[in-house]
Amino acid sequence: MRVQFLEKNADYQSVLAVLLQLRPNYNLDSLSAQIEKQRAQGYQVVYVKSSEGILAVAGFNVGEKLAWGKYVYIDDLVTNSEFRSRGVGNFLINWFKAYAIANGCEQIHLDSGVQRFSAHKFYFRESFKIASHHFSIVGLSNNR
Repeated sequence: MRVQFLEKNADYQSVLAVLLQLRPNYNLDSLSAQIEKQRAQGYQVVYVKSSEGILAVAGFNVGEKLAWGKYVYIDDLVTNSEFRSRGVGNFLINWFKAYAIANGCEQIHLDSGVQRFSAHKFYFRESFKIASHHFSIVGLSNNR
């Protein structure tokens, strides 16, 4: 297994297909367009590849806040459904820890939907803690 940064190469469509497992509200074209839009703001995509194919995908940003210092924020993290429970997620989280340290980050953060119980079990196993509640207001354009 190895982690690679997403480029427009032979893996591009396969990486997006795995990311669609997490974000089914997109199609390949709209997902590609959104990724490119977010890349202009610092978003990066990495993926785990082996001889078996694309095993996992994650999108993230590096930022800095008064509350956290310099950090990695994982926006999107999905293990290909064909390869779950085989240590791929652990491999990727360990890569993020090393990447964060190498880039002077103090913390790693992510949000996870309250209904994603199996993901939460995984995050707890990987030493993540519930540090806060995330509040949001959605549909602002509909509330006018």
